[in-house]
Amino acid sequence: MSRKDSIDSLFLKKPVATASSASKSGDRVRTGAISAMGSSLHEMAENAKQASKLQQQLAEGEAVISIEPASIDTSKIVDRIPIEVDPAFDALVESIAEHGQQVPILVRPNPQAPGRFQIAYGRRRLKAAEKLRRPVRAIVRNLSDSQLYVAQGRENLDRKDLSFIEKAFFAKNLEDDGCDRPTIIAALVSDKADVSRYVAIARQIPQDLVRLIGPAPKAGRARWMTLVEHLASPAKLDTAHELLAVFAEERLESDARFDGLLRALSEPRRKERAKSSDLWKTPHGKRAARVEARERKTTIIFEEKVVPAFGQFVSTKLDQLYREFQELNGNGEER
Repeated sequence: MSRKDSIDSLFLKKPVATASSASKSGDRVRTGAISAMGSSLHEMAENAKQASKLQQQLAEGEAVISIEPASIDTSKIVDRIPIEVDPAFDALVESIAEHGQQVPILVRPNPQAPGRFQIAYGRRRLKAAEKLRRPVRAIVRNLSDSQLYVAQGRENLDRKDLSFIEKAFFAKNLEDDGCDRPTIIAALVSDKADVSRYVAIARQIPQDLVRLIGPAPKAGRARWMTLVEHLASPAKLDTAHELLAVFAEERLESDARFDGLLRALSEPRRKERAKSSDLWKTPHGKRAARVEARERKTTIIFEEKVVPAFGQFVSTKLDQLYREFQELNGNGEER
């Protein structure tokens, strides 16, 4: 029997009953609790046998099997920043639906959950399989934590490289998990100085803000450093959250979000008079109008629900009010 046939018989095909087994089962019929216990013991024995065979395959090399996506857990170290608008992922789903999954993902047996797996790379293909409700083809390897992280990083270089900020947070997350610098350098295929810069930037920018921006693949270190400098101001940090909420509603792509945010925060703030505002209340104490003075303009805003049509009434009295104003201010010359 070939290796592929062995794997197929182990994971994909149900055992077929033979004539001899049928005759043996007919000799004695068990029912009730005895039958249920016998079935459970048989199932446990089969599971142990399958686990033993899988361990043997793993010891000999690697196995390519079909796995239900629900049985695969994510890596505890995140490298990719999820984005809402991703045309490339939609194209991947369409390709797998039409042509099947051509390249398997890489997983390891989950050391914390027997019978489950943990992904090293191929999350987009796993996500596509979940969306299509089909098993995912996977290579299974016994990997240590360090080997998992290195494989995770190297795969990104072979396929769609991580953006600058994704590398920065990948390095930070690895360091936070206790990885030493040689492992981080190997995972990012970088040098010690670059890794230090990645971690330094990742520790200066709020992670929730980065999630709102996305990976921004066109933005490099210099532009992210400029953004970090702007975000040191609490007022600009608040502005950033407000702008990114609007960008999300407009479904802008990640690079457009980054460009719009950096441009808005980089604009010099206009010098303006200190804003002044005052409220006018009715004799009953209800807020009926707000007076605002800003940039050489004064605005009166009436609350229509409180004083309906009063604003229109005031507008008809402007000539009279202005004459009174002139009388109170002497010559009353217009400027």
